[in-house]
Amino acid sequence: MKVMFIEIGMGIDLHGQDITVASMRAVRNAIQHNSMPGLRSLLPGQDLNNMRVRVKLGVPADLDKIDLEQVKSVFPYGQVTIEAVAGGLLCSSGVVLADKGDKNDLVYIVNAAVEVGYEEDGTE
Repeated sequence: MKVMFIEIGMGIDLHGQDITVASMRAVRNAIQHNSMPGLRSLLPGQDLNNMRVRVKLGVPADLDKIDLEQVKSVFPYGQVTIEAVAGGLLCSSGVVLADKGDKNDLVYIVNAAVEVGYEEDGTE
């Protein structure tokens, strides 16, 4: 993949310990302040469907509980692949709020690296 740019984000689930929520917030944070008006002209066929989005998530817990399809839904265009690895951070919120779905006082912090580009030779 020819990488055109890399975006970095962080997402937090303060209460509820939902790793998918924290992951979606991390990728949204990585892409939310960007406008790429010239991108289409650089892609093969000038087609946004030819854009490749490669995501790497640093996840502190519940790696097996991430709903990757929900995380992919954050991206409006492109062919998205996601790799989740051990990383991120756990810390205490200092309080357990049962009405917020807390199982404990842990805060889930996820880091995301989002690479955007395209396949130069037209292959996956």
